[in-house]
This record gives sequence, C-alpha cells and structure tokens, in this order.
Amino acid sequence: MRRELAFGFWLLAFGFLPVEAQRLLTLDSCRAMALRNNKQLSVSKVKEGIAVNLRKSARTKYLPHVSAVGSYEHTSKEVSILNDGQKTSLGSLGTTAVSAMEPGMTSLTENLGNLGAVMAQQGLPTEYFQQMSGELQQQMGQSTQQLEAGLNQEGQRIIDAFRTDTRNIWAGSILLTQPLFMGGAIIAANRIADINEQMMKHSTDAREQSTLYQTDQIYWQVVSLKHKQKLAQSYLDVVKKLDDDVHKMIEEGVATRSDGLTVDVKVNEAEMALMRVNDGVTLSKMLLCQTIGLPVNEQVTLADEDAENIATVSLTTNAEVKYAHWFRPELRLLNDVIEMSRQTTNILKAGNLPQVALTGGYAVSNPNVLNGFEKKFGGFWHVGVLMRVPIWNWGDVKYKVRASKGATAIASLEYNEAREKIELQVSQMTYKVNEANKRLVLAQSSVRRADENLRMANVGFQEGVITPTTVMEAQTAWLQAQTQKIDAEIEVRLSQVELQKSLGLLRSTPEKAVGLNNEK
Repeated sequence: MRRELAFGFWLLAFGFLPVEAQRLLTLDSCRAMALRNNKQLSVSKVKEGIAVNLRKSARTKYLPHVSAVGSYEHTSKEVSILNDGQKTSLGSLGTTAVSAMEPGMTSLTENLGNLGAVMAQQGLPTEYFQQMSGELQQQMGQSTQQLEAGLNQEGQRIIDAFRTDTRNIWAGSILLTQPLFMGGAIIAANRIADINEQMMKHSTDAREQSTLYQTDQIYWQVVSLKHKQKLAQSYLDVVKKLDDDVHKMIEEGVATRSDGLTVDVKVNEAEMALMRVNDGVTLSKMLLCQTIGLPVNEQVTLADEDAENIATVSLTTNAEVKYAHWFRPELRLLNDVIEMSRQTTNILKAGNLPQVALTGGYAVSNPNVLNGFEKKFGGFWHVGVLMRVPIWNWGDVKYKVRASKGATAIASLEYNEAREKIELQVSQMTYKVNEANKRLVLAQSSVRRADENLRMANVGFQEGVITPTTVMEAQTAWLQAQTQKIDAEIEVRLSQVELQKSLGLLRSTPEKAVGLNNEK
C-alpha cells in the first residue's frame, strides 16, 4: 500500500496524473487582462497612433515641398509663326527678285544693241563688241538663274528655320514651394493636430476607466456570490441539522409531524437558494472570463473569495471637486473641443489675409525656344515670390467666422453644463460612500446580534424550552443579517470605485492612481 501511494505521488509530481488546477486572479490582474482584451480600447490606441501621424503630417506644412512634373502632348497641327502667304513669298524669293530685275536686264540689252548700231554707223569695227556683248548677256543670264535659285533656296531655309514642329511636345519641371505667410492657417492647423492627439489620449483614458469600472463591478459581483454561496451552504447545513434533530424528536414523541414538515420546507428552500447561487457564481465567472479574455469555461479563483471580510469601514471621504476638473477625461475632451473650435475660427480668418510663398525650380522642354526653335531638351532655373491677396468675396469668410464662433460658444456652454453635472456626481458619490460605510457598520452590528440570537435559540432548543419554529426564525434572521453584511461590504467596494471614477482617478495600476490623501 505504501508503494502504491509513493508511486501515485511520484506520478503527480511529474505531471502524469490529470489535476484540475484553477487560475488564481487578483483584482489588479483582472484589470490588466481586461485592458489587454478590450477591443474598443485597442481601437482607441490605434486612433492615438493615427492622431500622432496626423500631427507629424501637419508639421511638414512649415517645410518646403518639392514636386516633379512631366508631360507629353501630341497635337494634330503644329504652331506656325509664318502664315501661308509669307511662306509662299519666302519660297519664291529668287523668282520674285529676278522678275523685278528683268526690265533692267531688257533695257541693258537694248542699250547694248543700240550702242552696236551706233558704232557700225561710225564705221567702227563691231565684231569684238558684239562678241563681248554676247558673252555679257550670257553671263548675266547664268548669274540671274543662279541668283534666282539661291534666293529661292535661302527663302526655303528661312521657312524651315521658322518651323516649330510642335506636334510632339515634351516638358518637365521640378518645383519647390516654401510657404512664407499663410495668414496663420498653418499654425492653426498644427494646433488642431496637437489637440486631436490630446483628444485621442483622453478618449483612450475614458475607455480605460470605463473598462476598469466594468471589470471591478463583475469582480466584486463574483466575490459577493461566492460569499453568498458559502453562506447558503452554511445555512443549508444548519437547517439540515435542525431537520435531523426535529425528526429524532418526532420519533421520541416530543415534536409534532407539522414541525417536521415545516423544517422540511425550510430545507427545500435552502437547497433551492444554494442552487440559484451556484448558477449565479458559474454565470458570473463566465462573464468575468469573457471580459478579461479567458475561455468562458476556464476555472478561476479570485483572491478575495476566501477573505473573511470583503471590505472594512473606511474613513469619511473628503473628495475635492478639483480632482474631477483636472482628471475627468470628459471635461478634458470638451475643453479640447472648445480649443479646436477656436483654431478652426483662426483658419477661417486666414481666408481674408494675404498669402505669400516662395517658389523656385528647374523647367525643361522639347522643343525649346531658348536658342530659337530647337528639337532638343533645353531648360532654365527660375525663382519667384507668389502672393495672393483676397479682395472681395461677398462676406463669405465673415459669415463662416461668425458661425465658427457660434460653435465655440455652444462648446463652452456644454463644458460648463458637464462641469456642473460632474460636481453634482462627485457630491452624490461622496454621500454614497459615507452611506455605504454607515450601512456596513449597522450590518456588522446586526450580524453580532443575529449570531447571539441564533446561539441562544440553539441552546434553548437543546434544552427543550424553544420550539423549532423559533429556531428557524433565528436562522432566517441570521441568514438575512449575513446577506446584508455581504451586500454592505460589496456596496462599500463599489461606491469607492464609483467615487474614483467620478473624480477621474480610476487607473489600471497603483502607480497611475492618484490617492485623495496624497493630493490634499
């Protein structure tokens, strides 16, 4: 037998026997797991990252921006600097010039012929003169033809030189733009980006506090049901003990059958109450597991399940409303809305102010006109200042500014209203904490009286001077007192959480939490 036990312990130590282990969870671990599991909180953190990138994007508006542009265009016709008449004139330049010279050439030929006739009348020899005249006329004819061809060719060259050939146009440019003054619009846009980032953080803070509040409620609900489960089991044991004693007394003839039936009914009621509490514990733990990201069938044990006292009476809370003004994310969000509305107004005002920007870059084109019309890429550097001055817009900007100021006024009124409501909420939660402490003191006093009453009833029953009905009444009073004590302890815990939430001090870790006593 000893060998079998030793072998069993050895198997258990090395993990060969199935053991149903339960996960032990504290309130802080449940909070941390709930924050990691909450999907909406993850969405809020992603939005924070988006806001950070938008803020970085807004910063780039202060810096110069460089862009490159390229284009190609094909047209059905090319641009022509010369019209058709000019092209025809230039193409027949030589012909026109020769035609203009023909009268002079004819006159010269006639004069030479007349000179030859005069020489013949004078009896001078004309053979040499006629030969020279013929050669001169021949040379003049050749020169005229050459001149006509050369001038026509030169005219065509001029036509070709003036041809643009712009049916295929290539162009490109690198442009740098540096804003110098935009009427304050860039500054306001950057401020809006900063405010948006703050709003996302405040939204995440609000979501985190809501998650913690929900987790605390479920956690203390499970603790409450576990204590009521133990209480129901204890009450069932007590009632069964009384039932056993009554049935013995019936057998001995000192108790009636009616007394036995009455106790039996109480036993059935106690069993039903225990069953309901068991179901409540199971469902509450399933809800807690779903909230903190564990499988719903995971076996968990809470650290406060076995605590003798769930809560103790705390000192009277002296909560100051200033903490809510500082830490409530709702107020900070509304304050950010006001500031964002003001910056929006500044952006609208910039529409009536001049805007100045420095521009520069390098442009290329093919064909280019930098050295006449050339079928190759040519470019040039350029720098300049661009100014835009609004002159008249029929009051469009003025009306938009008025509307934006109205939105700012609405946001301010909503902020003041929320602030008043939060101040009232803090006062109510402070009152609730104090009332919960008072009820806990009364419940503890009732438990002491109920314990003593039950003890005396049991003693009197054993002595035979008290009926079973009186004992059951004492047991019922004891059960009610214990139940009220558990409810009062849970109420103290939850009221403290509600007060922290109303002040904006509900945080995931003790390092983040800001205690009232430390901030006085």
